[in-house]
Amino acid sequence: MIDTRTAPYAAFLLRVSMGALFLAHGLMKVFIFTIPGTVAYFEQIGYPGIFAYAVILGELGGGLLLVLGVYSRWIALALVPLMIGATLQHAGNGWLFSGAGGGWEFPAWWTVLLGVQALLGDGAFALKLPVAERLSARSAA
Repeated sequence: MIDTRTAPYAAFLLRVSMGALFLAHGLMKVFIFTIPGTVAYFEQIGYPGIFAYAVILGELGGGLLLVLGVYSRWIALALVPLMIGATLQHAGNGWLFSGAGGGWEFPAWWTVLLGVQALLGDGAFALKLPVAERLSARSAA
């Protein structure tokens, strides 16, 4: 049975922790690997360089919106393709992410967690936008 008193806090912890991880990964691509370095890496592994910009934007924007709790269900779902791409990229490196080149276990797990977040919703302490409230009221009617 789901404890409805604590479930919003569980969704909050999941949302903020994933958002922080997405922000950390996006900032790593900007400040450590650099944007040109990330673009070059994406091209080296066979993806169009423009995908690097989309991934950085997704990680930074999606991470921030998750932390704030803005449209968390939709943001989590929007980030799923990004994590499926990461899982596929790491699939040839084995299971464990600690292995050479990083395995697929971590991005696959992250993909599942995004699905869990989409099912749970915003949780506690989410930033509610007036537009979101109106849309929710319309869909409930």
